[in-house]
Order: sequence, then structure tokens, then C-alpha cells
Amino acid sequence: MLVEGDDVRPVLSEHAGDGGDDAGLIVAGDEQAGGIGLRHGDSSRVCIDSAVDAPSGRIARAPRDALHPRDGRLTYPESMEASDLGLVLVPLLAVAAPLLARGVRPVVRVPIVVFELVLGILIGPAVLGWVETGPLLEKLSDFGLALLFFVAGTEIDFTKVAGRPLARASLGWLLSVMLGIGLGFFFAPGEGMVVIGIALSSTALGTLIPILRDARELDSPFGRAISAIGAVGEFLPLIAISIFLSTRTTPIATAVLLTFVVLAGLAVLLATRVSHGRLHRIVRATLHTSDQFGVRFVILLIAALVGLSVMLDLDMLLGAFVAGAIWRIIMARAPKKDAEEVESKIEAIAFGFLVPIFFLYTGVTFDLQALLTSPSALALVPIFLIALLVIRGSAAQLSAPPGASARDRAALGLLAATGLPIIVAVTAIGVDQDMIDTGTAAALVGAGMLSVLLYPLIGMTLRGDRAEVVGPERAAESTQGEL
Repeated sequence: MLVEGDDVRPVLSEHAGDGGDDAGLIVAGDEQAGGIGLRHGDSSRVCIDSAVDAPSGRIARAPRDALHPRDGRLTYPESMEASDLGLVLVPLLAVAAPLLARGVRPVVRVPIVVFELVLGILIGPAVLGWVETGPLLEKLSDFGLALLFFVAGTEIDFTKVAGRPLARASLGWLLSVMLGIGLGFFFAPGEGMVVIGIALSSTALGTLIPILRDARELDSPFGRAISAIGAVGEFLPLIAISIFLSTRTTPIATAVLLTFVVLAGLAVLLATRVSHGRLHRIVRATLHTSDQFGVRFVILLIAALVGLSVMLDLDMLLGAFVAGAIWRIIMARAPKKDAEEVESKIEAIAFGFLVPIFFLYTGVTFDLQALLTSPSALALVPIFLIALLVIRGSAAQLSAPPGASARDRAALGLLAATGLPIIVAVTAIGVDQDMIDTGTAAALVGAGMLSVLLYPLIGMTLRGDRAEVVGPERAAESTQGEL
């Protein structure tokens, strides 16, 4: 393991307590070096128990507690402590979020995700610095995002949204992405405007599903319209990312995507043509045993489709979404009670464990400093927030149910303009490929956070408080239903 910096000077430090010579280093300069917490310019000394090659300034070995958890670089032990603290604080705040949501419910119905995002920002490096990024939380966050898209895929009943609703939703998305790219031209000409266009054309269906379910809106004309808008608003942006933001040339990226479509299509065809009677019987027989075949099969399905996406260098969320749609097809003819029980187990894993980690980690990694230190970036937040509503909300009117009132149309536009997961994914790609700067990315993510906070709250208020008819038993079961 080698550690290099712009100005790394090896020293010998007297280790307190044993009087022995331990190797150490002093870093000078202006930039951050090595990892979290080790900075040039603060003359900070980090003691290690290995020899230093003085002429080269290279360190051959360092103890485990002096290594950055992600890339093996030297860092303060305090950074590791902050990373370890996150393993306790994140679950603690995941429990606190629904309690806070219930506490303010008599005054206002705030989605749980709002508390998760705010709490993540609070404990992250931008504010208190109690939790820092690390490989374990990052992977759990990725799994949470994948499960969020899987659940969204399972909730789409193509027999109800196929035809006119899906066609109008697709037309609305095309209108949205063109308007978004047009607006993006003024802020990031070139490839950056494509990033902005995709971000502003997305809809967070996975975030809206629990809200619609708890309000008993999923099977209503309004709910079916949102399902169609959300399905298109999650799936087509992923297609656009795979084609236009790929590191490959556009023809090759398109060919790779078509390969995935063909393979996924074969999986869908197999799911629709093959009898699943034996599979259903095994699922039912293991519902209340340690075998839990249904849950294991779902995890395998997600892993297979996500793995295929990764192998083809596509966004993993594309595979997760398709996996959800395939699972719904497989269980379409299963006894309703069995299908719902497996679904509840998967949602328990998703909304009880991994999805909260995704939203909390999104808050932890949110670049608040990029906004606070840049007035221009901060000014973009309300601009993008309004753009989401105008661009996505207006296009969503094409999918409004026949005879929808003005209030219902307004609610439809507000829910359609709710976006965050795709925004997080596409801005990360944009920053990594130098298509947009960190300030613009932070402004887009900030607008996405505010859209999750404001638009569902206002939209469901316009629709009327349908959640009151759910009943106390259902309300007690749904601790994550405010998402």
C-alpha cells in the first residue's frame, strides 16, 4: 500500500508511552490528501507502525485503523470512528423518522422521506460531521435504490395502463425531456443539457406508490394515471441514460441496450408463457417456514437482472425495474393472498431496512457546501423546482383521466413533478463525466428533495385526505407509508 501526496514529508515521532520510534508523516499544502480528514496545510501528524522510505516519501504498510475505508489511503482514526458511528446512527434515524412523521401528523402530513433526507444532511459532513461516506453504507444505499425501483416495477399493472394511458404518458415524457433539454441549454450547453433534461423529465414512482396505496388511490383512475406517468418517468429516463450518457458511442450503446431489451423480453415471454403452478405451490408451502422460497427467488431475480445490466454497462436500476415487472407477471395467477404476503415481506426488507438507508445516505452525501458557497448554484434550486412542476406537471396533463376536475389535474401535475432517485443517479453520472459542475448537480438534487417535500403533500391535500378512510389497523401497519 503506497500513499502519495503533493507534499508528503516523512518524519519520526516519539510514540508516547513506549518511547519507541514510530514512522509518521506531516502533510503540507492546500488540498486534501489521502482521504477523509487528512488535509494539506494543517501540519497534521499521523503515526503508523511501519517504515517510511525517506527519499520517496512512500509508506509500505500502515495499520488498519489508519486506512481510508474506501481506497486504502492514510487518514485519521477519527474518520474511521465517524464511519463506524454511521452504522449505528443511520438505523437509529431510520427508526426516528416515522416517529417524527407521526408526531407532526396532527398538524401536517409530511412524507417520511423528508425526515430521512433532512436527518441525513444533519449528521453528514455538511453539518455535524458525525457520519461520513464509506463502502458499506454506499453499497447498502445502492441496494436500497435498486429495491425501490423493483417495488415500483411490481406495482405497475400493464393490463390497466396499457394502451391510451401508457401512450399518452410516453408522449408527455417526450415533451418533458425536450423542454428540459431546452432549459438545460442555458445552464450547461452541450452534454450537460441532456443531463438536466433527463433529470427534469423524471417521476419518482417508487416514492409515490406508498402514498397512493395508503390513500387507496392505486386502483382509481387518478392512481392509474399516476402509475402510467411514473412508469414512463422512471423507465424512459433510464433508457435515455443508457444511450446518451454511456461512455460508448451512441450506435454501440444502442446495440448494447437492444441486447438487454431482447434478453429481458425473452424473460418476460418466458414468464408469461410458462405455467407457474409448481412455483406458486412452493412459494405457498414456504411462506411461514425458514425456507422463504418466494423471498429468495425475488432476490435471485433482482440479482440476475441487475447483474445483466452491470455486465452490459447499463444502469443497474434498469435491471431492477424490469425484475419487478417480471415478478408481477410470474405471480399474476397465484392466489392473491400468497402474492400479497410475499410482497409484504419484500416491502419489509425494502422500506424497513434498505430504502431508508438510501434516503439517509443521500442526505449524508448531499453537497450542501456547493450550494452555500455559490450564490449562483443556490439560485438554481428554486428555478429547477419550478421547472420540474412546469415541465413535468404540464406534460402530465395529457394523461389526466377523462372528466378530471381542475383540482385533480393540479394534483396530477404535482405528483408527476415529484422526482429524486433518477435525479440523484443522472447528476452523479454527469459530475463523474464532467458534463455538469458540482454546483448544478447539488442544485438539481436540492430541487428534487424539495419536490419530494412539497409536491406530494400539496397534491394529496388537493385530492382530499383519503388516508382517513384507511382505518386504524391499516395505518398501524404502514410505518413507512408516508414515504
